Amino acid sequence: MSQDHQLPVVIVAGLHADARKEVVERLLRTVGGSVALHHDLAGAPNGTVLRTVRDASGEISRGETPLVDDCACCALREDLVPELERQADGGLTRLAVVELWDSVEPKTMAEVVATHGGARIALTGVITAVDPALVLPCLGNGDDLADAGLAAAPTDRRTVGDTWARQLEYAPVLAVVDSADADDEDRALLAQLHPTARQVPAGSVELARAAFAGFDVEAAAAAQHPACALLPQDAEESGVTTFVWRRRRPFHPERLHRALEDLCCAAARSRGRFWLAERPDTLYAWDAAGGALCVESAGPWLASLPDAAWELVPPARRAAAALDWHPDHGDRCQHLVFTSPGLNREALEQLLDSCLLTDAEYQSGPESWKELPAAFASLLDAA
Repeated sequence: MSQDHQLPVVIVAGLHADARKEVVERLLRTVGGSVALHHDLAGAPNGTVLRTVRDASGEISRGETPLVDDCACCALREDLVPELERQADGGLTRLAVVELWDSVEPKTMAEVVATHGGARIALTGVITAVDPALVLPCLGNGDDLADAGLAAAPTDRRTVGDTWARQLEYAPVLAVVDSADADDEDRALLAQLHPTARQVPAGSVELARAAFAGFDVEAAAAAQHPACALLPQDAEESGVTTFVWRRRRPFHPERLHRALEDLCCAAARSRGRFWLAERPDTLYAWDAAGGALCVESAGPWLASLPDAAWELVPPARRAAAALDWHPDHGDRCQHLVFTSPGLNREALEQLLDSCLLTDAEYQSGPESWKELPAAFASLLDAA
């Protein structure tokens, strides 16, 4: 490898450990001169992270790196880039495969590699390995990662379901392993959860091509941002339904708060953005999996900003707002998407509609809305 040649790096992620290992092994066998780097965080409670480097013939090296600020993922960040630089400087590695540990999310590591990797390193792919038969069990698992032995730090409060959802939805490529236990419903659920993903069989030549296809970190982040996320469209296949609910009227905070438990349990996965009547300037993100709901501020609606501030907003955000602009409310809207087997879309639609302002409440105007009960105050202000 010449000194001015960049080292291609592909990240392989996923809670489906057997599927992930199969994908990594396939890449090592298919791409000559490739190596796999893996940081095992299972020993993090004891204060160390184990790093291994291997190729198709077996293990090349191993070493321990200490925790940084009691955070295993921080240790991974500190150790990964120097190891990639060593591989690049050696000049013999054709592809570096970064196999993430079970609960590590690819977005974090992709941004680390892209930001700190330097001129000699190029992030060329992000792949999540999937066993279709495990998609629903993982998505529906509301257990804390700590209880499952998968926490990346003592302060890790993520759940299995929401972690798996982010791993799945961030990657532009899903490497799907053969699974005798998977059926049409499993495959339909996978397709509807991430319809824009390129699905490649784990055992195909397409996998190696996907590893070198290229990856845009900024575009990937924009595609996940609640204000301009590429959310799924309405769909129905093999008993799996995706229901898209859009409205131009704000939520009554108290009625929505009372309905939260029913709403977050109505589907295996739901996400999107929404608008609370008494907080008209703030865009809120909705993210639910495994019966657990995360609601948090995603910044201001563009309609609440002065014109001069628009130049500071990313182009993707401005374009998304312009495509869906309302003469009275601007980009304020309700846009929630629910995906699940056995989804009762009619009941869900009725419940969501019942949480909106009534005609009389809506007509009373924005100043009146601000006097409504701040039912989300304890949840949002503590976030």
